[in-house]
Amino acid sequence: MEKEKKKELELLAVEAREHILKAIHSSGTGHPGGSLSAIDFLTYLYQEVIRVNPKEPRDPDRDRFVLSKGHVVPALYTTLALKGFFPVEDLLTLRKADSYLQGHPNMNMTPGIDMSTGSLGQGISAAAGMAKAAAFIGKDIHVYTLVGDGETQEGQVWEAVTFAAHYQLDRLCIAVDVNGLQIDGTTKEVMNVEPLDQKFEAFGCHVITVNGHDFEELEQAFNKFHQNIGSKKPTVILMKTVKGKDVSFMENNAAWHGKAPDDAQLAQAMKELEAKRAGIMEE
Repeated sequence: MEKEKKKELELLAVEAREHILKAIHSSGTGHPGGSLSAIDFLTYLYQEVIRVNPKEPRDPDRDRFVLSKGHVVPALYTTLALKGFFPVEDLLTLRKADSYLQGHPNMNMTPGIDMSTGSLGQGISAAAGMAKAAAFIGKDIHVYTLVGDGETQEGQVWEAVTFAAHYQLDRLCIAVDVNGLQIDGTTKEVMNVEPLDQKFEAFGCHVITVNGHDFEELEQAFNKFHQNIGSKKPTVILMKTVKGKDVSFMENNAAWHGKAPDDAQLAQAMKELEAKRAGIMEE
């Protein structure tokens, strides 16, 4: 990856984190921890990989993305806004009663949302179904989905993976946000899901493990996914991430799974993110 491209993506991710936190602060509720761990993945996906057009959000030949961990939709809304699907200013209406940006994705209300999700385990199932449908009608459509590591405690996740492997859905890319935390604490203590790499391999998937905050590693992972098309196996990208990434008091803190920052906390977060931006600009 060229240095300027990497810098561009890093700066965009900083801006996205600012919008995420401002939106959740405005609503007084939301899920900052997982949104911050997933935003680098979403930034790279929408800026460099997925074939979508904000001017034609329902183009039948577009690629699809399903946010299986639907509660981190502030990250997806921000990504879509920065891509041009709707005004960035509307992010501050998050979860308001009359807003089209509710607390979980709604495909009937929000441009760019391909599937309504919220109940964990169901999004990946929908993504697998989309990939099967595309294969059935012979369309070159890639389907991407983002699953939480805590979400893999759901049996339905593994039913979907079994389905994807059985039907040889090699245009399905399953990304897993492995931040190690969920609402009640660490995934290891609540219900250990490791070793995820061996489990997905045993279910018949190609598995790639990356640092989910490193754009060069994300680029390599998506390149491998596209190289694997024709292999008759779905691809899984296991992304090692930090919950609450780039906000010191949120990082690796399960308490920030689902609560909004107050005025002072938002100010501190903005200060830290501005310092991050300055450091990137100096590189």
